Amino acid sequence: MTTVTRRIPSWRPHSGRSRLLLAAAIVGAAGLLAAACGGDDDEAASAADCEPGETDGDLSFYNWAEYIDPELLTSFEAETGVNVEYTTYESNEEMLSKVESGAAIFDLVVPSDYMVDTMRREGLLQELNFDAMPNAANIDPAFANPPFDPEHKYHVAYQWGTTGIGMTYEVLDMLGESTWAVIFDPDTAALVPGSISLLDDAPETVSAALKYLGYRLEDVINNGNEDAIREAGELLRATNERLLKYDSVTFGDDLINGEVDVAHGWSGGFATSIAETDSYETHVYTIPKEGGVLWVDTMAIPHNADNVCSAHAMINFLTDAENGAALTNYNYYGSPNSASTPYIASEILDDPGIYPPPEVNARLEFIPHAGDMALLIQDQLTNAKS
Repeated sequence: MTTVTRRIPSWRPHSGRSRLLLAAAIVGAAGLLAAACGGDDDEAASAADCEPGETDGDLSFYNWAEYIDPELLTSFEAETGVNVEYTTYESNEEMLSKVESGAAIFDLVVPSDYMVDTMRREGLLQELNFDAMPNAANIDPAFANPPFDPEHKYHVAYQWGTTGIGMTYEVLDMLGESTWAVIFDPDTAALVPGSISLLDDAPETVSAALKYLGYRLEDVINNGNEDAIREAGELLRATNERLLKYDSVTFGDDLINGEVDVAHGWSGGFATSIAETDSYETHVYTIPKEGGVLWVDTMAIPHNADNVCSAHAMINFLTDAENGAALTNYNYYGSPNSASTPYIASEILDDPGIYPPPEVNARLEFIPHAGDMALLIQDQLTNAKS
């Protein structure tokens, strides 16, 4: 079954084009003074000491670009008196490098599922104080104890989505159903009238190749099947010559404007680009028949955060029912917040490209924690592009 993005005649997202956009900074509104309700300037408060709503200084929030309604940041500042310094990154690995090196200190970050696993194993995240975040109880139980944080100590779910293929209906009609073959099989790809792009993201591109080859990601990673990883790498190298580019920034817009006819990318990026241009009758986001990636982005507090109470206050703020809905209504990704459902636009809830039906969900997998194979996975994309 092909998952399509349905026509949405009456509603448009405010902004947001992909999980990965050019780095930008949104600085908190001028004139607001930082609160210091707990802790002091010399020593960060312990998470265990934080009370609901308590803040302990300005909040340094490191997130994917275009991934939050700026009005939510303004509302948080007005409600708490805390200035939010909002900076962005283009990959989980970029964020990890900054946190790991201590080159910059962040109070709140938004790692994806597998990166939570990596960071908690390396001691780079603090355990959260859920008593200081009563709204976190709004998170659906399905997101409460995932394999990447089985005791649910280090994260609160932020948004979720899928990774698949965006294409023109001309291509989909030619294929009959969505398949990774349109990228990885030379004979099928040759039928595409225009160009093709892949995400510039090693875990995602290797996962797509593994899916086409018939592997389960969990089996490959958890069993340490390096031969399968290398087989996926060989497939990427063979595919490289027929790609227009690797792109994690403008894949949705590239599809709509005709630069590519087939693009590997994230659900919300495609949905937003299609919605903003009213291209529901010409373009579609699909989950290939071989399966795709399910991912969850989360909120977490780095081990060296300065203002942990302010970070807890922001997590509590964003897991409020209406605020959680505002995230999804802004960026077209799925909400893990059960209490938000009544406030989410019905057109979004009814869109199977954003909320896939059960039979499509059965074909989706998380990218597991790669452990010692992480470098090998990264090498496959690096070598394919060289």
